[in-house]
Amino acid sequence: MGIVLDKQEVKRLEKYLRDTFRLDTIHVSARPQKSDSVEVSIGDEFIGVIFRDEDEGEVSYAFQMAILDIDLPENVLLRDDAAQASVVDACHP
Repeated sequence: MGIVLDKQEVKRLEKYLRDTFRLDTIHVSARPQKSDSVEVSIGDEFIGVIFRDEDEGEVSYAFQMAILDIDLPENVLLRDDAAQASVVDACHP
């Protein structure tokens, strides 16, 4: 059957994510038909899965999140691009 995440572990993961990302709408819940991983959602939107691994008595977790290309913003300036644009604007009023 594999490694099982218990309810206390799920709550600890949820608190960690909420504290780390400063976002109280993150929810961690059991996955149907799976006991070695949990689902992560923000509000009602599924964002990823956390897998539990145990090796030689040490426990770790891997958070897997898929990001679709269509969900990415189109026009984003990098910090260097914005700074360069400011310099060009200042030199050519």
